[in-house]
Amino acid sequence: MSQPDFSHDDIRTARGTAFRYLFLLCALLSILTTVGIILTLLIDAVDFFAQVSPVEFLTGTEWNPTHDPVSFGVLPLISGTLVITIGSAMVALPIGLLTAIYLSEYASDRQRAYLKPALEVLAGVPTVVYGYFALVYVTPALDTFLPLSTFNALSASIMVGIMIIPMVSSISEDAMSAVPDSLRQASYGLGATKFTVSTSVVVPAALSGIFSSFILALSRAIGETMIVAIAAGQTPRMVDLTDPAGMFLNSIQPMTSAMVQIGTGDIVGQGEAYKSLFAVGLTLFVITFVMNLISEFVASRYREVYR
Repeated sequence: MSQPDFSHDDIRTARGTAFRYLFLLCALLSILTTVGIILTLLIDAVDFFAQVSPVEFLTGTEWNPTHDPVSFGVLPLISGTLVITIGSAMVALPIGLLTAIYLSEYASDRQRAYLKPALEVLAGVPTVVYGYFALVYVTPALDTFLPLSTFNALSASIMVGIMIIPMVSSISEDAMSAVPDSLRQASYGLGATKFTVSTSVVVPAALSGIFSSFILALSRAIGETMIVAIAAGQTPRMVDLTDPAGMFLNSIQPMTSAMVQIGTGDIVGQGEAYKSLFAVGLTLFVITFVMNLISEFVASRYREVYR
């Protein structure tokens, strides 16, 4: 009686073990990279806060790290970042959600196969192109009927909003497509129209995924650099809440733009101005981290489980 040949099984087992360790190595490399970035931010930020009071940094309303008298109040940068985020949200969230509803509920399979990849091309456009498009085309077009300055928050917000539309629409469409057809058929059986099914059944059922797409897109808008650096200008100023139009019509400076200015400026490598770059970066990291935590909480809190 011949003995069974286990050599082929041994090769498969060895290959599976090799892939397992390769995937583990990739995961560990990603985690170590993240930890390294956080430690780099923390070490230099701690050095900065040893020289500048954290209270002065977090509550100051003047940002002037390179010229006398120097000041390191981060509030003007945070307010500028919020203006860009709010403006881009007003563009991206409604357009992205309506696009997702169309792709999920109204478009045929053939239309979806062409429209969704075409829409996602927007996410692949280099952000520097968006920035110059805002400066060269959008601002002059808006200037024909609005009193815009050359660098302004409105043009930057519009282009950042256009940039994040694919993130909102793609993730929201995936969440809506995951809603079981039995819910739709039950609604149609009760006499509901397609619009009612879309807005009263599908959207509420996919709410956790839709909200996650909003948070992730806004986190991307907060971290956007090139568009705001080119189109929004570099004027760190506190937002005047009593003048909503002025928030968008004039130049501002978000946190990312300030980091670019410091990083490319002629400053001393170990001075306060240089180390303030890491303090601003740590503040930006904390804001986006908190938003991601909120997204995870909402997704887990309102996730619908179907059988």
